[in-house]
Amino acid sequence: MSGHLAARLVVSISEADVGQRVSLRRRLPTGEYSDVVGVLESWSGGTLHVRRRTGELAEVDAAAMVAAKVVPPAPPRRRPRTS
Repeated sequence: MSGHLAARLVVSISEADVGQRVSLRRRLPTGEYSDVVGVLESWSGGTLHVRRRTGELAEVDAAAMVAAKVVPPAPPRRRPRTS
């Protein structure tokens, strides 16, 4: 056994998932990977628009996706404790 763990990367989202919260991994032009988590707002012309929790709109080239899936809604933010 080589001691290497292999992950199977699967893109399991489609245009039908617009409106759902998704997690996706994309390959950047530098060869590095970047993750995007948020609500899939649109998917047209080979480009996905994902609204992150911060409100930022991430634009992702569908051809750059190496893995993606629908994920559960984000848990509610905790309120800071008051003494």
